[in-house]
Amino acid sequence: MALKIGQTSKIPAFLAMQIMSVANDMQAAGGDLIHLEVGQPSTPPPNAVCKALQASLKNTESHAYSVGLGNSSLRQRIAGHYHDWYQLSVDWQKVAITPGSSLGFAISFLSAFDRGDRIAIATPGYPAYRNLMLAIGIIPQLLPARSAQNWMPDLEELVMKDDIPDGLLLASPANPTGVVISDKELENICRWCEKHGVRLIMDEIYHGLTFGLQTQSALAYTEKAIIINSFSKYFCMTGWRLGWIVLPDDIVSTAEKLAQNIYISAATINQLGAIAAFDCYEELNANLPRYQENRDLLCRGLPAEFLGEHAPSDGAFYLYADVSALTNDSVAFANQILADIGVAITPGVDFDPLEGKTHLRLSYAGSTRDMQKAIQRINNWLSKKLPSG
Repeated sequence: MALKIGQTSKIPAFLAMQIMSVANDMQAAGGDLIHLEVGQPSTPPPNAVCKALQASLKNTESHAYSVGLGNSSLRQRIAGHYHDWYQLSVDWQKVAITPGSSLGFAISFLSAFDRGDRIAIATPGYPAYRNLMLAIGIIPQLLPARSAQNWMPDLEELVMKDDIPDGLLLASPANPTGVVISDKELENICRWCEKHGVRLIMDEIYHGLTFGLQTQSALAYTEKAIIINSFSKYFCMTGWRLGWIVLPDDIVSTAEKLAQNIYISAATINQLGAIAAFDCYEELNANLPRYQENRDLLCRGLPAEFLGEHAPSDGAFYLYADVSALTNDSVAFANQILADIGVAITPGVDFDPLEGKTHLRLSYAGSTRDMQKAIQRINNWLSKKLPSG
């Protein structure tokens, strides 16, 4: 008799990670690969963070569990970060440290929602939102946020259709579009959620990565939202797997109990090293001109057929390209680019299962030299495929 397999076996793959795995295998076999598939800064963590990690090895505390919500010194320093950046007062006891922001989303979903509840998410959007919801029995309600909507969902359409969800998850800056929600729009979203009894989850993972714009935290406008952030992007600490949540009062206890039972605590040694990250704003801000230069290089260097009506990319480090002039199968197209010229790119269906077949996401978090090489390879490859004249 066959053994039972759980329904989570049907969870969709995270294509960006699958492509990275294939690209890494090709690289290990001697291939010359350029990685534009994942949002991983090529810049290492700040020097002070690495030194703090090394120093923590001599600290007996580093070999022990922290409490479920995380090391108190790091949580206090994160609360101070909200004062430093946003002039906001945050109770450090409402801050939870998670092993990467991905578990932050899991803890948030499980703390605030039940099976069968609906959470509205913008599409295109980060695929793990949707896939994780499906795995735990929450229904993702996809809201169009494409070029025709200026890459922003229309919440009032939900009201007109009497289709109010239990939750709303938005990101600013957004992955994969780079859309940055203005302070006024963010305030209106927070007011809309409170008016309609919708739990807001705000993904602020790419805060600090905007070009010519400043971003306020949703905490400036509501105390009822769940705020997710991470050390992976602005802080250049992807492999450390550290994230954090700022929790509203009513789910702090639930989140703590879930953390205790799911992962006990985030890695103590990483938490101790991460405290120093908040002393490194100047060093980290120095990465922004490179990201902007990389974005501009791609926009100038890639042909119109490869860019189409691409998203604005005002923040984060992604270019969401419209390749409808070249393909209606972004998965096959991305696989062919990887196989032919060794440039790893993520197909748009990862972010938009409905219309992503005509889009690709390119990460420009890497080196400027890699962007230049990718442009040259893509242009040479396309010149052999597009009709001349």
